[in-house]
Amino acid sequence: VQLQASGGGLVSPGRSLRLSCVASGRSFSDYAIGWFRQPPGKEREFVAIISWRRDDTIYADSVKGRFAISRDNAKNTVYLQMNSLKPEDTGVYYCAASDLFTRITGAYKDWGQGTQVTVSS
Repeated sequence: VQLQASGGGLVSPGRSLRLSCVASGRSFSDYAIGWFRQPPGKEREFVAIISWRRDDTIYADSVKGRFAISRDNAKNTVYLQMNSLKPEDTGVYYCAASDLFTRITGAYKDWGQGTQVTVSS
Protein backbone atom coordinates (compact mmCIF):
# COMPACT_ATOMS: atom_id res chain seq x y z
CA VAL A 1 0.00 0.00 0.00
CA GLN A 2 1.21 3.50 -0.85
CA LEU A 3 0.66 6.30 1.62
CA GLN A 4 0.87 10.05 1.06
CA ALA A 5 0.92 12.37 4.07
CA SER A 6 0.30 16.10 3.81
CA GLY A 7 -0.90 19.12 5.76
CA GLY A 8 2.12 20.02 7.85
CA GLY A 9 3.38 23.54 8.36
CA LEU A 10 4.56 26.22 10.76
CA VAL A 11 2.05 27.31 13.39
CA SER A 12 2.06 29.23 16.65
CA PRO A 13 1.45 27.49 19.97
CA GLY A 14 -2.24 26.95 20.66
CA ARG A 15 -3.20 26.82 17.00
CA SER A 16 -4.46 23.83 14.99
CA LEU A 17 -3.44 21.78 11.97
CA ARG A 18 -5.06 18.89 10.15
CA LEU A 19 -2.88 16.23 8.56
CA SER A 20 -4.13 13.94 5.81
CA CYS A 21 -2.95 10.48 4.80
CA VAL A 22 -4.20 9.18 1.45
CA ALA A 23 -3.79 5.46 0.83
CA SER A 24 -3.72 3.72 -2.53
CA GLY A 25 -2.76 0.44 -4.16
CA ARG A 26 -4.69 -2.12 -2.13
CA SER A 27 -7.87 -2.79 -0.23
CA PHE A 28 -7.72 -1.14 3.17
CA SER A 29 -10.49 -2.92 4.99
CA ASP A 30 -8.07 -5.03 7.05
CA TYR A 31 -5.49 -2.36 7.82
CA ALA A 32 -4.97 -0.16 10.78
CA ILE A 33 -3.53 3.28 10.01
CA GLY A 34 -1.26 4.93 12.49
CA TRP A 35 0.32 8.34 12.86
CA PHE A 36 3.83 8.59 14.22
CA ARG A 37 6.19 11.51 14.69
CA GLN A 38 9.89 12.03 14.98
CA PRO A 39 10.92 15.07 17.01
CA PRO A 40 14.31 16.63 16.17
CA GLY A 41 17.12 14.45 17.48
CA LYS A 42 14.76 11.84 18.89
CA GLU A 43 13.35 8.46 17.98
CA ARG A 44 10.13 8.00 16.09
CA GLU A 45 7.16 7.74 18.45
CA PHE A 46 3.56 6.63 18.29
CA VAL A 47 0.87 9.31 18.13
CA ALA A 48 -2.47 7.69 17.22
CA ILE A 49 -4.03 4.77 15.41
CA ILE A 50 -7.42 3.97 13.91
CA SER A 51 -8.77 0.67 12.68
CA TRP A 52 -10.09 0.65 9.15
CA ARG A 53 -13.20 -1.45 9.73
CA ARG A 54 -14.43 0.22 12.89
CA ASP A 55 -13.84 3.34 14.92
CA ASP A 56 -11.36 1.82 17.34
CA THR A 57 -8.69 4.36 18.24
CA ILE A 58 -5.68 4.63 20.53
CA TYR A 59 -3.78 7.81 21.42
CA ALA A 60 -0.45 8.51 23.01
CA ASP A 61 -0.90 10.08 26.44
CA SER A 62 0.91 13.20 25.27
CA VAL A 63 -1.76 14.01 22.68
CA LYS A 64 -4.90 12.61 24.30
CA GLY A 65 -7.64 15.24 24.43
CA ARG A 66 -5.89 17.47 21.88
CA PHE A 67 -5.56 15.28 18.78
CA ALA A 68 -8.29 13.35 16.99
CA ILE A 69 -7.81 10.66 14.36
CA SER A 70 -10.57 9.90 11.89
CA ARG A 71 -11.07 8.32 8.52
CA ASP A 72 -13.08 8.73 5.32
CA ASN A 73 -13.35 5.32 3.73
CA ALA A 74 -14.79 6.68 0.50
CA LYS A 75 -11.66 8.78 0.03
CA ASN A 76 -9.21 6.20 1.43
CA THR A 77 -8.03 8.96 3.72
CA VAL A 78 -7.14 9.16 7.39
CA TYR A 79 -6.95 12.52 9.15
CA LEU A 80 -5.16 13.73 12.23
CA GLN A 81 -6.75 16.86 13.68
CA MET A 82 -4.25 18.52 15.97
CA ASN A 83 -5.53 21.19 18.33
CA SER A 84 -3.87 23.23 21.07
CA LEU A 85 -0.49 22.56 19.53
CA LYS A 86 2.59 22.84 21.70
CA PRO A 87 6.27 23.34 20.79
CA GLU A 88 6.91 19.74 21.87
CA ASP A 89 4.58 18.57 19.08
CA THR A 90 7.22 19.67 16.57
CA GLY A 91 8.53 16.91 14.34
CA VAL A 92 8.11 15.01 11.11
CA TYR A 93 4.76 13.24 11.08
CA TYR A 94 4.37 9.94 9.28
CA CYS A 95 1.37 7.78 8.54
CA ALA A 96 1.77 4.03 8.26
CA ALA A 97 -0.28 0.90 7.65
CA SER A 98 -0.31 -2.33 9.64
CA ASP A 99 -2.17 -5.63 9.62
CA LEU A 100 -2.30 -5.34 13.40
CA PHE A 101 -4.08 -2.82 15.58
CA THR A 102 -1.01 -1.84 17.55
CA ARG A 103 1.13 1.12 18.58
CA ILE A 104 4.34 -0.86 18.03
CA THR A 105 6.36 0.85 15.30
CA GLY A 106 7.94 -2.38 14.07
CA ALA A 107 4.53 -3.79 13.11
CA TYR A 108 4.10 -1.15 10.41
CA LYS A 109 5.46 -2.15 7.00
CA ASP A 110 4.20 0.61 4.76
CA TRP A 111 5.09 4.24 5.48
CA GLY A 112 4.30 7.58 3.93
CA GLN A 113 7.04 10.13 3.22
CA GLY A 114 6.39 12.36 6.25
CA THR A 115 5.22 15.93 6.65
CA GLN A 116 6.94 18.53 8.82
CA VAL A 117 5.05 20.15 11.68
CA THR A 118 6.72 23.05 13.47
CA VAL A 119 5.11 24.73 16.45
CA SER A 120 6.89 27.92 17.34
CA SER A 121 6.18 31.51 18.25
